[in-house]
Amino acid sequence: MHLIKRIKENDQKSFDLVYESYHDQIYGYVLHRSKSTYIAQEVTQLTFIKLWSNRETLNEETAIHLQLFGMARQVMIDLLRKESVRFKYEGQAAETPFTDSLIDAIESRELLRLMEEDIQDMPRMRKMIFELSRKNGLSHKEIAEIFSISPKTVEYHIGKALLQLKQHLYSIML
Repeated sequence: MHLIKRIKENDQKSFDLVYESYHDQIYGYVLHRSKSTYIAQEVTQLTFIKLWSNRETLNEETAIHLQLFGMARQVMIDLLRKESVRFKYEGQAAETPFTDSLIDAIESRELLRLMEEDIQDMPRMRKMIFELSRKNGLSHKEIAEIFSISPKTVEYHIGKALLQLKQHLYSIML
C-alpha cells in the first residue's frame, strides 16, 4: 500500500517497480483473454499509461494489483469496442492485427470444438435447422418444407442460433 502512496506523490521509482512487477502478468492476462498479441501489447501499455495519468485517484486501501487488473480489463474492453467500430466502418476487407488474430483464433481447433459443443447444446429443433442451413447448405424455404413450418420460423431459429454462437464467441475472446 505504501507504493500507491508514493506513486500518488509522483515517485517515478515506485511506478517503475510496479511496472516491472506487473507488466508480464498484465500482458499474460490480456493475451489469454484476447488471444491477440497486438491487443495484449496495446492494452498493457495503455494500462500503465492510465495508472500514471490517474495516479491521484488511486485508492490506498485497495491492493495495487487489483486496481491494475481492473484498469487492464476496462482498457481492453474500450480497445475492443474501438476496433469493432473501426472494423464496421472500414468494411470486412480491412486487415488489422486484431482481425488477423481473430481469424487465427476462429480457425483454431479448440475454438471450433467449443463452437461445435455449443451447437450440440442447442434445443433439438434449432440445432437441426441450423445444421441443415449451415452444414448442408439448404435454403430457408427447403428447411421449412422439410419440417412443415414457415420460412420465418426457420429464419427465427437460425437467428437465435447465430446469436448464441456470437455471444459465446464474444465471451471466449474476452
